[in-house]
Amino acid sequence: MDVNDLRIAITVLSLLSFLGLMGWVTLRRNQRVFDEAAQIPFQGDADEGTP
Repeated sequence: MDVNDLRIAITVLSLLSFLGLMGWVTLRRNQRVFDEAAQIPFQGDADEGTP
């Protein structure tokens, strides 16, 4: 096994991981969870009474 073979394997695994993550993120069933998570930074301001 050559160093270049290892580099190719890591590149392919990284690409597959990236594509898998993008597929998981774009699933319709996860949209509600991501929408709720996107609102978390704005929820703290209302609790403290600051404008």
